Amino acid sequence: MQKAKILLVDDRPENLLALEAILSALDQTLVRAASGEEALKALLTDDFAVILLDVQMPGMDGFETAAHIKRRERTRDIPIIFLTAINHGPHHTFRGYAAGAVDYISKPFDPWVLRAKVSVFVDLYVKNCQLKEQAALLRLQLEAGRGEPALGGALLGELSARLAAVEEQAEALGKQLDGAEDAGVAATAAHLERKLVGLRRALDAMRPGSS
Repeated sequence: MQKAKILLVDDRPENLLALEAILSALDQTLVRAASGEEALKALLTDDFAVILLDVQMPGMDGFETAAHIKRRERTRDIPIIFLTAINHGPHHTFRGYAAGAVDYISKPFDPWVLRAKVSVFVDLYVKNCQLKEQAALLRLQLEAGRGEPALGGALLGELSARLAAVEEQAEALGKQLDGAEDAGVAATAAHLERKLVGLRRALDAMRPGSS
């Protein structure tokens, strides 16, 4: 499985360096962007598991950058965690959530907490990538099963086993998230669960004797 990419957006090099030090233990690919414009360019070509976005930046600030990200079909579902050195109270925080953030963290933040939050979104991203692979195999199964029943049955069995492994991992992740108060994490996990259920139903419907 290819490493997940995490986009770090901050106009201050020292802040980017600090984020890299905190997140390096996750062993994922960390991509820097020194401005909102750079972040949008990076999002044109690469897929990211999560975006850590500084609020206070010259030119295009974090809120404006997030608005652009959420307007794009390709990027609108990427989780955004806002990081800010200032706190203007509930109204400022609400503006962050209204811009599409799944979390809003004030600096200085606890490195362990930030790493744990990012880790959850990386895990969800990896499970979604695995799910896409199973869907691709399902399409191959449909094609193969049309003219080769025996081959189709073998592929169906293999695909079912692969899906079961993803379901098991997703269930374990769900137990870790049980009771989590983070609405963004809960929504992303629920989206993954719905995809798994849909794919399992499609597989079951293809079995011999199913109605």
